[in-house]
Amino acid sequence: MGTRRYVSRVFCQQNITAAANPQTNLDFLEGQPHKRHPGISHLKTLRLPEEMQTAARSIIDRAQVTQLPDRTLKLTNFLWSRKRAVEDFTLRQKALSLEKKLWKKAVEKGDNMDNHVVLEGVQREVFSELRRTIYHWTPLKYNEELGVVYMASRMAGGYAAVRRALNEIKKRDPTFAPHSLLDFGSGLGTVAWASHFYWADTLKEIVCVDSSGPMNILAERLLKGDEEHAPSHIKHVYFRQFLPVSPKVQFDLVTSAFTLSEISSIKEREEAVFTLWRKTSSYLLLVENGTKEGHQILMEARDTLLQKKEERVYDSRPASVFAPCSHEKTCPKLALMPALPCNFRQKYMPLNGHNSQIEKFSYLILTRAPPPEAKSNMSVEWSRLIASPQPRTRHVHCRLCCPDGQLKHVVVTPRKHGRDLYRCARSSEWGDQLPLIPDEEDNDMIQPDVEDNDMIQNDSE
Repeated sequence: MGTRRYVSRVFCQQNITAAANPQTNLDFLEGQPHKRHPGISHLKTLRLPEEMQTAARSIIDRAQVTQLPDRTLKLTNFLWSRKRAVEDFTLRQKALSLEKKLWKKAVEKGDNMDNHVVLEGVQREVFSELRRTIYHWTPLKYNEELGVVYMASRMAGGYAAVRRALNEIKKRDPTFAPHSLLDFGSGLGTVAWASHFYWADTLKEIVCVDSSGPMNILAERLLKGDEEHAPSHIKHVYFRQFLPVSPKVQFDLVTSAFTLSEISSIKEREEAVFTLWRKTSSYLLLVENGTKEGHQILMEARDTLLQKKEERVYDSRPASVFAPCSHEKTCPKLALMPALPCNFRQKYMPLNGHNSQIEKFSYLILTRAPPPEAKSNMSVEWSRLIASPQPRTRHVHCRLCCPDGQLKHVVVTPRKHGRDLYRCARSSEWGDQLPLIPDEEDNDMIQPDVEDNDMIQNDSE
């Protein structure tokens, strides 16, 4: 009798838990173990393909760039601190504001000077202040030497970011088998190598577009193992300096990594995003540095494709967000004070092979079709981990971006959320998804306060 009472009590507790948390009672695991549940998309430490590493070392050795270590560090710091160019309208507004302020000061002094002389003095001060305070954006022009410096400093990290972002598509849409790929701003061809890792059997055309002729040459040398007459390691790769002209030519997968930040104005970036979207038949992937600037550039692109309309539409299928957002509302991180970037981390081995490093990046994937999980299981919705989960005794602190467009701090416990979800939370990492929609009345869940923002900020740095 005692055993029956115990079994009955456990059964009742399970039913109560399931009733309170109906989503946790669903088979979201899809037969997978907790450590490999469907929401996991993080990867272990990544290395460049062996053929790519060998070719890169050969190119760098032959180039004999002077002061290469110092120049790689300088270029890395420059790219990481890169901001968007100040728009002409913003510059004019600031100049007018400064001019009014300085003119008022000159009038208050009461000097009996000619107005023309005063105006000239004010204008000189305005120009001086603008030169001192305004970010001076300059375009990067890659010659062969700078391309080699970029190869030594950024190629491995860029490859890691793209591999991690493409893994999101591969993991969540395993039926996707692209035949064609367009990479805008292809640089050293890291996207071609990363996509070849996942879809080598199906990709029949990879078009790499970069305005820098020397970078295209370096990318081709990497593909041939730095041997001029050797066959390309990846077949059907074509290099161009301009995008295909016809707006009706589409590619299954379109990518642009660390390129939108090299476009000077918001209008030109908007035009580039529309052009890339026109050429997308399935997925569009955009990757930028995991900084405030990089994240905001991606949010500009997101708003452009979700909220604005092209003058002429060639493919009427609308854009929807595939990743990393779990919703299509305004990014809640932009509403924090101060605003924080939504970024992610991927560990990788640098080209020199010494000590693993972490690439911090932001990415955006848009699709012309509803996400596959929305088709297969309409009852399960997923939240994105925007910081590292913090496991504690019998509970896990999770900071999530939820399908309702809110940032939430959820304390996941086996009693409240079920054993499966609890074990999945303990096995997840920053950037993974959890099948969890927090209840607004849940005491374990709070809106991000100062303490939460500090924790998210520390994870974002």
